[in-house]
Parts: sequence; C-alpha cells; structure tokens
Amino acid sequence: MWDPKPEAPPEIRGPFNPIATNQPGTFVTDQLPLCAKVADKYTILRSHSHRINGHSTGYHYVMTGREPNFRDGDNPVPNNEFYPSIGSVVARECGPRSELPAYINLPHPMGAGGPGFYGAEYAPFVIEADPTQPDFEVKDLNPADRLSQKRMSLRKRLLAGIDKVERDRNQGKAKVMSTYYDKAFNLMTSPEAKKAFDIHSEPEKVRDQYGRTQIGQCALLARRLVEGGCRFVGVDAPGWDVHFNCFPSLQTDLIPYADRAFSALVTDLDQRGLLDETLVVMMGEMGRTPRINARAGRDHWSMAQTIVFAGGGTKPGQVIGATDKTASAPTTEAVSVSDLLHTISVLMGIDPDRTYYGPLGRPVPIVDGGKLIDELV
Repeated sequence: MWDPKPEAPPEIRGPFNPIATNQPGTFVTDQLPLCAKVADKYTILRSHSHRINGHSTGYHYVMTGREPNFRDGDNPVPNNEFYPSIGSVVARECGPRSELPAYINLPHPMGAGGPGFYGAEYAPFVIEADPTQPDFEVKDLNPADRLSQKRMSLRKRLLAGIDKVERDRNQGKAKVMSTYYDKAFNLMTSPEAKKAFDIHSEPEKVRDQYGRTQIGQCALLARRLVEGGCRFVGVDAPGWDVHFNCFPSLQTDLIPYADRAFSALVTDLDQRGLLDETLVVMMGEMGRTPRINARAGRDHWSMAQTIVFAGGGTKPGQVIGATDKTASAPTTEAVSVSDLLHTISVLMGIDPDRTYYGPLGRPVPIVDGGKLIDELV
C-alpha cells in the first residue's frame, strides 16, 4: 500500500500500481487516491521492523513495548497481565481533560490494550457498538430504567453514606470504589460527554466524507472524542488478515474504506485547527509477506512494515526509511517497537524513562529502551 515496488516481479508487486501523491517523489498504491491527495499532511515511515509474527503476541509487543513471554494464541487478546499498553500509559501520565474517559477503545477492545499492573483505573472505556447503525448509542451512558437525574443524585447520596461506613472499616478498598462510582456518575450526567458520543449530530456531508463504514464512522467518532477531551482513542479495524484470495477484498472494501477514513480524518482535524495537537498513528501489529502465497494471499511478516503518522508535532510530507527491492527488510536503519513507543511518548509530553514499581517491587520504565525517531519530530 505505502511502499510500492513496481519493478518487482508479479508475485511480489501484486496487481496494483503506484500513483504519485501531492508530494513530489512520493508514491503510494493506486488504491489510495484520496490519501495521495493529502500526502502533505502525513509522513510515511517504511522501515519499522520486529520479529514477532503472531497476532496476540504482536499486539502485546507493539502496545506494551515488551516481548511476550507466551505463545501466540495462549493469551486472550485484550489481556496484558503485567505491562500496561501505551493507551493506559497516556491515560495515567496525561490524565483526563474532561468528564470523558482519558482512554477509549472502539468498536471493541484493542488487542493487548489493557492497563497491566497500573490497574483498572487506567483501563480503556470500551464502546462495543457500531457507529454506522441508526440506533447507535453508548449504552453505558444511559441510567438503568431511564432514571431521572434527580433520582440518580439521591441514589448517589445514599451510596456515599454507605461508603462512609465502609471507609471506616476498610479505607483503601472503599476509597478506590468511591472514585470509580464518582467517575461513572459524572460520565453519565455530563452533557459534554453525551454530546461527544452523539455521532448522529454530525452533518450528513461530514459523515459521508469519512465513509458510511465502520472504520470511517469510528474515525469520525474518534475525532469527536478528542475534541471532547479524550486523551487516547484506539480504533481497531479488523479484516486485514487475508491469507488467501486477498486482492478482491483489498480492492473493494479494505483499502478504499481506510483510504476514505484516514484522508478525511487528517483533513478534518487540519481544517478544525486540531491536527498540530492531535497525533494520529496508523499501523498494525505486523506487515504481510512480500511474496504472494499459493492461495493468492499474503501471510504474516514483521520484518518490514510501514507506519503512517500525522499531526501531533510530527513533520508532515516525508518518507522516512526504505526497504529492499522486494520490501522484505529495511535498507536503512530499522525503527524498533521501542523507538516507536519512545517517540510517541515524547510527542505526548511523557518522559519515556520514567519508572514505576511493578507488583514484584522492581522498577519498570515506561518504555524499555528505544530512541527518538529524529526525522519525524
């Protein structure tokens, strides 16, 4: 998609061709015509590389920066029992900006997106609903049995009284639970939160620009949540694990839907004056094999992968790094997972070397090594 090899043999390059972008000398696949028109708003990094080729293991690695100590498939996708995900790190280090949760996942939990030893306070608020549907709503925002706000307030006062008694007996646990209750109550009663989640209030023209697809409407909802004060929004876009007959689905829905969603998001953020302060990162847990397999698909390949960055203090309009003639491996210095998370942390105003003490009493740095991607910032 982002690193075409037109001189490679057909079993490498596939059926698609490169097209020029609005940045001289930068080419992408012809299946990304909308992104090609806004290449001045993002940067393509072609030299990301690591050695973890599984899904759950790959999720864990790129989300936490730590190599997994389990086999692929052994670990439930949303779980990382020890190390926190980058979303939870941002939630803890940056804190909330409004009544919205600091960290949100949609339209389901992201792989290895959990808080690890940080605890449930920094877990993502998960919107498990499809924003393309006409009846889309965030059900957790609606009180049980449609209680009035007055009655909810009375119940909260009653709960506070019970909590006071419990705090006298078990201060730590009761205090933590009281904090959770307060956050939930504030979220359910906040007009700003309800407004941010109300995608139906967007003009039809804007919704069309993002595409009436799950990835498109999730990208639009992510923009609304960032505007409303959320610190980190993770949008999961499934369907890309195409091991056989991959090109029809790539051509008819996967790439066109992503093309429209990403180009609309960066353009919309730019027009609203939000792009400079909003970091957008589009990537997967791995790349795909350079050679098309016998089933007309591509398999897992983590040795060379492209990441696309926009906004948030990054320098736009660039191509960073390069791969060999088959896109099998970087020919420039490889960018590691630690480099990636180190750079994201710095862009978010977080000290990547800061340490916390884990459950074993040992210091754990936010990022395990790595260095800044200098060309990007």
